[in-house]
Amino acid sequence: MGLVPCPLPCRLHSTDFESNSSYHLHSDPSSSSSISSQPSLASLPSISSISSQLSLASVPSLSQHVLQQTPTTQLNCIATLKSDSSSVCSLVISGEFLYTGSSDGEIRSWSCRDISSNSSKLLATTNSTVKSLVIVGYKIFSAHQDHKIRVWQVDTTNPNDHKSKCKCIATLPTLKDRIPRLFSPKSYVEVRRHKKLTWVHHVDAISALAVSKDESLVYSASWDRTFKIWRTSDFKCLESVSNAHEDAINAIVVSNDGFVYTGSADKKIKVWKKLTGEKHHTLVKTLEKHKSAVNALAFSSDGGVLYSGACDRSVLVWERESGGGGGMVVIGALRGHTKAILCLAVVGDLVCSGSADCSVRIWRRGVGDDRSYSCLGVLEAHRRPVKCLTAAVGFDGDDKSGCVDSFVVYSGSLDCHIKVWQIQVPYLVNSS
Repeated sequence: MGLVPCPLPCRLHSTDFESNSSYHLHSDPSSSSSISSQPSLASLPSISSISSQLSLASVPSLSQHVLQQTPTTQLNCIATLKSDSSSVCSLVISGEFLYTGSSDGEIRSWSCRDISSNSSKLLATTNSTVKSLVIVGYKIFSAHQDHKIRVWQVDTTNPNDHKSKCKCIATLPTLKDRIPRLFSPKSYVEVRRHKKLTWVHHVDAISALAVSKDESLVYSASWDRTFKIWRTSDFKCLESVSNAHEDAINAIVVSNDGFVYTGSADKKIKVWKKLTGEKHHTLVKTLEKHKSAVNALAFSSDGGVLYSGACDRSVLVWERESGGGGGMVVIGALRGHTKAILCLAVVGDLVCSGSADCSVRIWRRGVGDDRSYSCLGVLEAHRRPVKCLTAAVGFDGDDKSGCVDSFVVYSGSLDCHIKVWQIQVPYLVNSS
């Protein structure tokens, strides 16, 4: 992997772009009313095959809050991290480092402090696509196409040593987990006709990982329609929820109060909870508003709002139902993408959506009225679908004026590039 600097800055209201620039950004023409009633279509049954689907059913429009913004919002592409031959499939930030997983099975790290000049460090090499990454302390959990989860120990003694690699300290399920169940008929489940495996095994690609608030548990979701729960201290598989959906599970997130949300190709989002006195998670709610496969889930920074992205080209906005219980009610949709939503990221009051239309949209949650959203801009530097996103608050010193919020968004694409975007957004003030 190498670094290719962007030849041009990307600004929201710039008028000096040349038409032939390959790095450009434009305002959404519907930014003044980013929650529209336009029909949605697009399906992404696989990355290489995109077909039309029925439009999303009508959902309530979100109210628009009148805002006064000074100075101008700025969105700049500050770097391009390049991989010559492998698609970028997963991104995660931990501390001052960006970790990336690719289709060739490599895991790399980049210094966020010096992203424009620092080369990547190769941490691990595997023979299977890295579908998802999460960080727990000094350990990296990687989910793979080959049905396995690998755990890597990060070398904290020489973080700048680009020759040393991470040590793989476990492959889940571990041998310790598997052996006791080999001789128990009750431990086997039928995975296909005339074939059985113990319940601790995933039998298809692991699509997503999530971590509990206290970092004691890791949750894995798979195309085998199950999700499993692993203890981070000894990597033991504590539970497997089989047949959780009718089709592949593409996304999983965990709320601060322990509710598990899974999004599936069966168009549904399901809510799970281990109730008091119970040994296993129970289905407590099914959310059905999307009209095609659900690909991505993300919580707002305060945990009160759930965002879901799907092949129907819309990001639905859900709020908690009164009375608790983990239930959600949809309050509106963020529309504008022309193809499937593949990934979501939230930082501060920004919601970032990546799509098969090769763009990233930046939405801002309103001030005073949490149900108002505006589209700040559309980032269009990628040449192929945007597969993964992550974002963080900008480092001290990024704000030179003292009156803007600064964020950094990283977008990974099937074009083998990672784009690094600096987002500077003015403080919002209610207009009288």
